[in-house]
Amino acid sequence: MNCGIRRGGTCGQVPHTMRHMGDVLAGIHATWEFDTDCVLIRFERGIRTPKLFQSLRERRIPHAALSSVTLNPGKRGTVVLHAVPRPGADPLLEAAAGQLKDGCDPYRLVLPAERETLAEYYADELRALLGADAREPAERFMVAAPEAPMQFKAYDGRASFDGDRISFRWFWTGASTAKWKAGDQTFPVTELSGVEWRSPEAFDGYLRLVPRGAGSAGSLAGAAAAAEGGAPRTDAAPGPQAMTPRPTQADQDPAAVIFGLGYGPVHESLPFAAAVLESVRRNQSAPVTATAVLAGAGRRDPADIAERIRHLGELHRAGLVTDDEFSAKKAQLLAEL
Repeated sequence: MNCGIRRGGTCGQVPHTMRHMGDVLAGIHATWEFDTDCVLIRFERGIRTPKLFQSLRERRIPHAALSSVTLNPGKRGTVVLHAVPRPGADPLLEAAAGQLKDGCDPYRLVLPAERETLAEYYADELRALLGADAREPAERFMVAAPEAPMQFKAYDGRASFDGDRISFRWFWTGASTAKWKAGDQTFPVTELSGVEWRSPEAFDGYLRLVPRGAGSAGSLAGAAAAAEGGAPRTDAAPGPQAMTPRPTQADQDPAAVIFGLGYGPVHESLPFAAAVLESVRRNQSAPVTATAVLAGAGRRDPADIAERIRHLGELHRAGLVTDDEFSAKKAQLLAEL
């Protein structure tokens, strides 16, 4: 019989003390190993395990990075042990900016309801280890970011990161005319102040790089528009954390790649964004305010929609998307008008 705990106790019993450490609490999709100064989260590999967890593999969470620990009823006879990180402690959650669904939250351990007493014990022990500043934002990242090199395929190009530079290589089937005119892009992390990630599970998913000295994303695109004799757009509705209007939509911005039709999935693009953000912060001489990580996007104008539909038609004629995929995506784009 699997009691969900190893080394620190026996089935139906609560271990004498977590301060001996080494206990492993096994849940659904993950196990938590309790060490003297951290919780080591190991994610399972399997067809039912969220792909983000499989991509992360394991994460070491220092006690000092936690702000609180909760235990609540879950779905279908489960309980959820949730270690809540301090704001600013984890580059993955900073990049996600509140867009992760509960099922993809790496700080949630789902357990069968019969282990509630055991889970409550560990929740109490972890709470006792939180510092006096647990409720305060962290001054630096305390959880390691995914490691470079890494890359992923977006809808309009391939993004790669070697630890020092981010490169965007455009696809002829997806990139806008503005991006083709700008050419392939390379951005040293030393010239950036942050990264903006909008989940591919929402409309207008993208990853955008924020240059140093910018109040919000889009300054690189604004410079490109000025070079072409145009003017950046300022009518887009700002995201919830934006301090100034965003000049350009992501599909026109050479400092951004866009998601869609299975491109830029969460388990690839979010770890990428977190790795870039951690590298940017590490290379900065001064702390960056929370506005360096932004979320949200305004609606596209009709010209942008028409250009995307044209590119989608090229994919369809080339046999790269099916009739059903073409119809579904076209309807989605038209619905954004």
